[in-house]
Amino acid sequence: MVSIKELRQRIDSVGNIKQITRAMEMVSTTKLRRFQERAVASRPYAEEIAGLVGHLAAVLGDDVDGLPLFRAGSGERTAILLVSSDRGLCGAYNSNLFIAFEEALARLGEDAVDLFVIGRKGYQYCTKRGLAVERFLVEPPLEAVDFASARATARALVDGFLGGAYAGVEICFTRFVSMAKYAPRCVPFLPISSASLTGGDEDGAAGGDILLEPDAATLFEHLVPRYLETRVYSALLESLTSEYASRRMSMKAATDAATDMQAVLRGRYNRVRQESITTELLDIVGGAEALR
Repeated sequence: MVSIKELRQRIDSVGNIKQITRAMEMVSTTKLRRFQERAVASRPYAEEIAGLVGHLAAVLGDDVDGLPLFRAGSGERTAILLVSSDRGLCGAYNSNLFIAFEEALARLGEDAVDLFVIGRKGYQYCTKRGLAVERFLVEPPLEAVDFASARATARALVDGFLGGAYAGVEICFTRFVSMAKYAPRCVPFLPISSASLTGGDEDGAAGGDILLEPDAATLFEHLVPRYLETRVYSALLESLTSEYASRRMSMKAATDAATDMQAVLRGRYNRVRQESITTELLDIVGGAEALR
């Protein structure tokens, strides 16, 4: 039978864990709001630049399909940018991402893939799986990500693609949908599909009397790198926001579970304590009766 002292120690231990999980929940909530604002604020810009690139692609017509970034690379391998978290305690965030990542590996073939990894959890997973990591992008940490680091990552992928190392590039990340929903996915990054830019409506994209200064080809040449950098930056922000949303939900569930566990332990503690008091009273009464 569990003693009163052991139950008291368990209640104190659960209470300490509850304080930690509650503090982590509050920190995650604060950071989630900050990164969510950045992710939501970046979406209109990403949509606008994608729409503008799509419009210019429609204006240029068939000439776009001959550009290096719009046709399959000369290499035989595929590069995957895996965006995971640096820390754990975020529920099934990384597990769900790795499921989508494994599907991409099965589709492309493990031996034909080079990995670019952001996040320590992704690097640890690839190492345990025996997958060779081409580049582990550890600086700056994901939480300190900015557009400059996203630009450097995009350039590394583009340089490998244009250099003939890869036939294509994909990004595996987690898209933030809502506070309780985040969708892991692996999406094509290179080559760029002109059909995806125009949404399949080339006539609508090219319509209208629009004056372009300088010419469409020059604008297109300067905008495509910005478009690719924006896609990488959006993927990093979406992943970071999803991570903190998942961590917040996990810590809230852990805090609620600790509260329930404390209630159960306090009930057992009260029963054991009452039984101990009753036993002592019976001993006193029995002793008094024996003295009469």
